[in-house]
Amino acid sequence: MEKMKACLRRRYGSPNQIKIENIEKPIPKENEVLIRVHATTVNRTDCANLTAKPFIMRFVLGLFKPRKIILGTDFAGEVIALGKNVKSFRIGNKVFGFNDTGSESQTEYLTTTAEHLFLIPKKIDYKEAAASLEGAHYAYTFIHKVNIKSGQKILINGATGGIGSALLQFVRTYDVKIAATCNTKNIKRIQSLGADKIYDYTKEDFTKDNDKYDFIFDAVGKSTFGKCKSLLTENGVYISSELGPYSQNVLYAVSTSIFGTKKVIFPIPYSKRITIPYIINMLENGKFKPIIDREYLLEDIVQAYEYVLTGEKTGNVIINV
Repeated sequence: MEKMKACLRRRYGSPNQIKIENIEKPIPKENEVLIRVHATTVNRTDCANLTAKPFIMRFVLGLFKPRKIILGTDFAGEVIALGKNVKSFRIGNKVFGFNDTGSESQTEYLTTTAEHLFLIPKKIDYKEAAASLEGAHYAYTFIHKVNIKSGQKILINGATGGIGSALLQFVRTYDVKIAATCNTKNIKRIQSLGADKIYDYTKEDFTKDNDKYDFIFDAVGKSTFGKCKSLLTENGVYISSELGPYSQNVLYAVSTSIFGTKKVIFPIPYSKRITIPYIINMLENGKFKPIIDREYLLEDIVQAYEYVLTGEKTGNVIINV
């Protein structure tokens, strides 16, 4: 059997659990497509899948050990073989895809069904395609869980991350005022993406400001509804990318729907069949360009995970396969 390199972890833990092994190259089943992976990323979802933190991840991935041992959630690559029942793709198609419970994509080849695949837009390379998935998928959810209207004010906490940098570009398509938090080195970049006001989190605490916002999108989950509540307008909404301490955001989403005027919404993601066509349209129209921070080779994936786990990445970290 032909072999391929793949990044494996057989138990949850730190990046040193990851091993690069030669395993059998997959053969597509009747309804599957074989992809030669050109690029993937290491993102927050990958880190959660590696560490099984928060603990709730274990109920999805496997309680005591991971059911899928090959890591990776998103990918961009080339179709090189088709199962006999696949009619929607052709050999040579450039495709990309994402699965937050694992695409097993940190490898040289993968198989998947057509429902998880999308054609890469023309003029978009493999690296940009891979960087356009995970963060942008969740960013779409933020803006479509609320009703954004002209003239409103929106604050994005964590505008330099994979979610935040996509979210800022998506929100910029509305006629609104945008404030964003970032570190000193990224101020010019975040301004270029459309932020009207910047909070440098290395020098100031945005929650101490007196400005009011219709929506606060916490794209890094590093604040709380309690800290942000005073910044919300009377009918303002707080959305976080994380569960919050003791999963409080789920509880607040229930309680604030009954009591009070300021709301917490928990952003349960939409289907990829909804989010990725939107992302493709934004890419094609030049309204979204993913930020790429660093690039690593597959052989250096442990270092990539270690870097992403610092929480200091800007945009996306690419793995060139």
